[in-house]
Order: sequence, then C-alpha cells, then structure tokens
Amino acid sequence: MAVALVLSLPYEAMPHTRVRNEGAAPHLFGAECRTTVHGSHVMAYCHNPYVDVDRVSLHIECDSWWDLDTDTDPVDAGPAMTVRLTGRCWEDVRSVWVSHQRAG
Repeated sequence: MAVALVLSLPYEAMPHTRVRNEGAAPHLFGAECRTTVHGSHVMAYCHNPYVDVDRVSLHIECDSWWDLDTDTDPVDAGPAMTVRLTGRCWEDVRSVWVSHQRAG
C-alpha cells in the first residue's frame, strides 16, 4: 500500500536529493608522473591531461653524503603532452620526487 501511495504522488510532492551549486567546478591541474630507478639512473614520465601547462621538475636525493643531489631544469608539460625527465647519482639513489608549478 505504501509503495502504491508513493508512486501515485505527483512529481513535485516526492522527496528529491538537493544538489547544491557551490559555484564553478574545481579547476583540475597537475600532470601524473611515474618515476623509475634503475641502479643510479632515474627516469620520470609526466603526462598532463589538463588544459593548463604544468611546469615539472625532477628532484633526486642521492644516498651517499658526498654524492650531489640534483634538480632538473623545469620542463613545460602542455595539454595532452607527455614529457620525460632524467637524472642520476654516482652511486645509490635515496629518494626521487617531481615538483609541479602552474605555468602562466
């Protein structure tokens, strides 16, 4: 009986989930980067699926105290573009990350 009553109500009388309009949709940004380490060599591929240019840079921290850490020059990853970043340590790699900056 209850189901028949709900189905017979006019559309305006039925409860609906309200969607709040919080303004514009969030502006998506940032290339997706995948890093690989082979011995002392590091490679990162960054693909930017968004409209804004993402300026990416590869950062490599070497394991030995005497081995110089490196930061690559920033590279612009434009819309639908994939860029490759490379670097190395003399010996072992401790950590690797990619930084992102909005170009503009």
